[in-house]
Amino acid sequence: MDTINTAATDNPLIGTWEMLDWYNQDETGQKHYPLGQNATGYISYSSDGHVFVHLMAADRQLYHINDPFGGSEAEDSAAMKSQISYAGRYRVSGDQVTHHVTHASCPNWVGTDQIRDIRFDGPQMTLSAAGAVFQGERVTAYVIWKRAE
Repeated sequence: MDTINTAATDNPLIGTWEMLDWYNQDETGQKHYPLGQNATGYISYSSDGHVFVHLMAADRQLYHINDPFGGSEAEDSAAMKSQISYAGRYRVSGDQVTHHVTHASCPNWVGTDQIRDIRFDGPQMTLSAAGAVFQGERVTAYVIWKRAE
């Protein structure tokens, strides 16, 4: 894949994708599912060069009241640990996409570049990140997507 102009109409990333699977593979080949095997999520690439990502566990604990700022410390912690979201601009070069993060649920990601390898397999797209750190372990992360309906 050649360098893709993010605004080009032939950019295969443009649009919204639904997550089919996310697992991290350790050095022994064992798979780990950080948000569980039933996690859900979306990634959306706009033609003007923005990316938005949100991944979450399937069975998240509810707050005791319907107020996004009304959770207890335990509820806030559970909510934070059961989802990942980030947004920013993106650039595609070859078979990699770089997400220039400007907003993130993990404050340490703001101002960083999240680099993902891209692989298309029929209607599915896999984004992977070798050397990612999740739950204190260096892994290769694999997120498999299909176009959202």
